[in-house]
Amino acid sequence: MPNIKSAIKRVKTAERNRLRNRAWKSQVRTEQTKLEATLKSANVQSVDGDLSNVYAIIDKAVSKGVLHKNTAARKKSRLALKADALKKSGK
Repeated sequence: MPNIKSAIKRVKTAERNRLRNRAWKSQVRTEQTKLEATLKSANVQSVDGDLSNVYAIIDKAVSKGVLHKNTAARKKSRLALKADALKKSGK
């Protein structure tokens, strides 16, 4: 445990931010899992809605500083590739 007052404050701030970041990352993973389940069930109609939900959560995580913008772009790109593959195979 730190002795200096500013260091004590930084520990509190870091813990608060860690919990907040953890919650956002968990939400991103949950939405990705839901989309993966939709893709595996080959339900073409609900893919677009789930994909837009995942995009929204990822973009919010970027705006809050939880994810780097390149990480978000990579995640969104990979999900879009999977969704497009399902749409092409479904037609």
